[in-house]
Amino acid sequence: MLFNSIEFLCFLPIVFACYWLLDKRLRLQNLFVILASYIFYGWWNWRFLGLIILASTTAYVCGIAIGNLLPRPNEESDTDSPSLSKRKLLAKWICGANIAVSLGILGVYKYYNFFASNLKSIFESFGLHPDWVTLDLVLPVGISFYTFQAVGYVIDVYRGNVKACRNAIDFYAFLSFFPQLVAGPIERASNLLPQFLNKRHFDYSLAVDGMRQMLWGFFKKMVVADNCAHTVDYIFSNYNEMGGINLLIGAVLFSFQMYGDFSGYSDIALGCAKLFGIRLMQNFNFPYFSRSIAEFWSRWHISLSTWFRDYVYIPLGGNRHGKSKTIRNTVIVFLVSGFWHGADWTFISWGAFNAMLFVPLLIAGTSRKYKHTTVAPDKTLPSVKEFLLMGITFFLVVMGRVLYRAETLSAAGSIFRKMFTDFTLVPSPKGSWSILFIIVMLVTEWTHRTCVYGFQLKQTGLMKYRAWRWFIYWGLVVLCLASIGNNEAFIYFQF
Repeated sequence: MLFNSIEFLCFLPIVFACYWLLDKRLRLQNLFVILASYIFYGWWNWRFLGLIILASTTAYVCGIAIGNLLPRPNEESDTDSPSLSKRKLLAKWICGANIAVSLGILGVYKYYNFFASNLKSIFESFGLHPDWVTLDLVLPVGISFYTFQAVGYVIDVYRGNVKACRNAIDFYAFLSFFPQLVAGPIERASNLLPQFLNKRHFDYSLAVDGMRQMLWGFFKKMVVADNCAHTVDYIFSNYNEMGGINLLIGAVLFSFQMYGDFSGYSDIALGCAKLFGIRLMQNFNFPYFSRSIAEFWSRWHISLSTWFRDYVYIPLGGNRHGKSKTIRNTVIVFLVSGFWHGADWTFISWGAFNAMLFVPLLIAGTSRKYKHTTVAPDKTLPSVKEFLLMGITFFLVVMGRVLYRAETLSAAGSIFRKMFTDFTLVPSPKGSWSILFIIVMLVTEWTHRTCVYGFQLKQTGLMKYRAWRWFIYWGLVVLCLASIGNNEAFIYFQF
């Protein structure tokens, strides 16, 4: 079920009403969350409900098994016990088996055709013609997101970061919670699971804040991203006939389409969760106001970046074994991240490109320079230096988006070549409205860049007046309604 659909507009109030009617019955409330989430997910294709049930069941059983094997408080000091060592080893094997099975299922659906076609090409280059075929597999929506969430939970139980959840209803609700089920954020058990273990009470101010965040998310998705999509699709589909300036404009618009689409989804998800008394982790923190690539990646798709940090980068050694291994581990993470985004050499090249941009910052020791800081926090405008740094960072991100959007590496090469050698502008569908909406989005988010999201209105100036606030709310609603005909699917559904 799409957030930007009539079905969801009917689904949400019904679920909201039934959910709060059960607010004094925690288990029934969580059971209702599971039911509503499976309806939400199965609306697209009910056959794939079996995959999320399998992922939930595997993680639940493995979590309990590992929890039973880990040392108890009175055994912590008895490190030489043979039975304890065997239990720890068995717990490690169970954790590893869960990772292998979960990622194996993900790999079959997402990467089988990629490996099969590439291996076939290699054999054919030696004159061999294996009778291999690709499979007509449909990639289940959100499989990467709930798989990573399930794997993260089992690893956290093994590490002792969280206790194994023994109530199946609570656990299945945690793993299937519909606002973040199909495109994140990829929640950690330490944040989301406890919220399903404790009673929740309706919070009017939180719900109002959630509605406001949802409205801003719908604006970014339906008005900004979907309006950009038409021009972007036309330019990239006809890149051979386009001038270099057209292609640069297309890459810039695609960068804003990506941001409006995915951060818009995250805002809708976080806002929707607030209606149910649930707080999800922040997934975007105004990444286009970043002053370096390192800062950009600390602000873009935060739940995935931190997932790779905690479950890939740190186990590889992180930054604990010298600069050369830190660089190696960083490159591996970017390549894995690129491969996660898509089973194609364009995505792997996109990951390598970002690694190439990140490594010089590691060598110079400036990769953490802007960590936990906001650009020009007490000023209306950035300094000239900050503005230039943001411009350079955005340009580098845009160049990476070409690899992300191009159908093939050869197409990406042609686009880059034209961008830097053919300075012509070919008439194409106008994107003036898209540019206007982008400006509205950027100005609003710049004004609220110290807030959690871009429309967390500060009640100062005109915003003190309720009539003015409602005028803005209804203006955004009208713009969203006017864009309903676009009805583009969320880009990250394919991941």
